[in-house]
Amino acid sequence: MTIPNTIEWVGELDGYARLIDQTLLPLELRFLDVHDVETMWEAIKVLRVRGAPAIGIAAAMGMVLAVRNVNTEDFETFRAAVERAAQYLNTARPTAVNLFWATRRMQQLVESLRELPVSQIKQRMLEEAITILEEDAAMCRAIGEHGAQLIRDGDSWLTHCNAGALATARWGTATAAFYVAREQGKRIHVYADETRPLLQGARLTAWELQQAGVPVTLITDNMAATVMAQGRVQGVIVGADRVTANGDFANKIGTLGVAILAKEFGIPFYVAVPSSSIDLSMPSGEHIPIEERKPEEVTEGFGRRTAPLGVNVYNPAFDVTPHRYVTAFITERGLVCPPFDVNLRRMFGA
Repeated sequence: MTIPNTIEWVGELDGYARLIDQTLLPLELRFLDVHDVETMWEAIKVLRVRGAPAIGIAAAMGMVLAVRNVNTEDFETFRAAVERAAQYLNTARPTAVNLFWATRRMQQLVESLRELPVSQIKQRMLEEAITILEEDAAMCRAIGEHGAQLIRDGDSWLTHCNAGALATARWGTATAAFYVAREQGKRIHVYADETRPLLQGARLTAWELQQAGVPVTLITDNMAATVMAQGRVQGVIVGADRVTANGDFANKIGTLGVAILAKEFGIPFYVAVPSSSIDLSMPSGEHIPIEERKPEEVTEGFGRRTAPLGVNVYNPAFDVTPHRYVTAFITERGLVCPPFDVNLRRMFGA
């Protein structure tokens, strides 16, 4: 792969997080150096860094940035600062469970180290954030290994939005299967949905697949049905921002429509997801909070007005796909098949 790291930590505790500013792709590849938690919050909020796993990594690094200069050796004072940092970062985006998972993991780490000097706790927090990044890269590679087994030589697959290397530490979730299949010598082709209104499929997925040498064809979202009806697609694989205990899942808006189409045309529909995105505390998809974004993303996409002034806009960033449309989940531990309410808990309940 020739895609640079989506996010990394540069230097020691007094260093900084460096991430690709994805709002500028594909026209410009620019890195943003993040030295404080406010800049990280803004980067998550406005999608400079996006994708559930990458958001989790960014949140963990944001926790380090938030408290590394807290001048105290009193544990309770420091713990209060850690809690404030978590609460602040959690307000950036509500749907991706990885954000809350990462801030909670950092809080639990701090609590477990209460007997250490605060200076040492800060260092351990940085080490934990880097561990989260390394774990994610390893999980995505494992997802790719399992997913590639589903892809035959000569297949064409469809994906929606960007569940790629840009959404994770490396490899991606949905795209990991494509990258590993290519390594195995399989001739594969990918149809990438454009993904309105922010065009993550066009700007990000098509770009990164090109960079990695994977043949890709870009289509608008409303072309997916025709592509499937013409027999051009042998499988669908998407990512997820949150999977609930019964197998319902939230992903970028438009995923539900793709899932319904796949079922209609008898095409297997897979969801590639790391364990950090599985939320067994939430019983079903109806409980997932869905982020609504500003209307200008629809009416003035990329600076040009395409709708009448004053028109009402509904702009949910995600939709929820019921588990009945899912063929299987591809995880770092292998495939999870129906019944999901039993098998997700059996594999990830601990």
